[in-house]
Amino acid sequence: QVQLVESGGGLVQAGGSLRLSCAASGFIFSTRAMFWYRQGPGKQRDLVASISSGGITDYANFVKGRFTISRDNIKSTVWLQMNSLKPEDTAVYYCGVFVTPSNYWGQGTQVTVSS
Repeated sequence: QVQLVESGGGLVQAGGSLRLSCAASGFIFSTRAMFWYRQGPGKQRDLVASISSGGITDYANFVKGRFTISRDNIKSTVWLQMNSLKPEDTAVYYCGVFVTPSNYWGQGTQVTVSS
């Protein structure tokens, strides 16, 4: 079965950095685009970044220039490097993948940015 396990969240001051990891299993990782989402308190879940199976990346405007998504198809892992963090980046961050016929997310990892 598809499993996504996020880690790396925590409490950081504004301007700081964190690196989130997502270990994937249960599907052929190298063939799937991977996604990072986030959901702040009382907010909807938003797409943060994506990376295609071939490594093409895309970012939401609110993180462009600050966050970097990357992947290792041998390790079946996707990362989100987050720099210049802001209090508004506070959210639960989820790794996601679409494996027909469903979307899957991990349990999430909390990121809290203090001002």
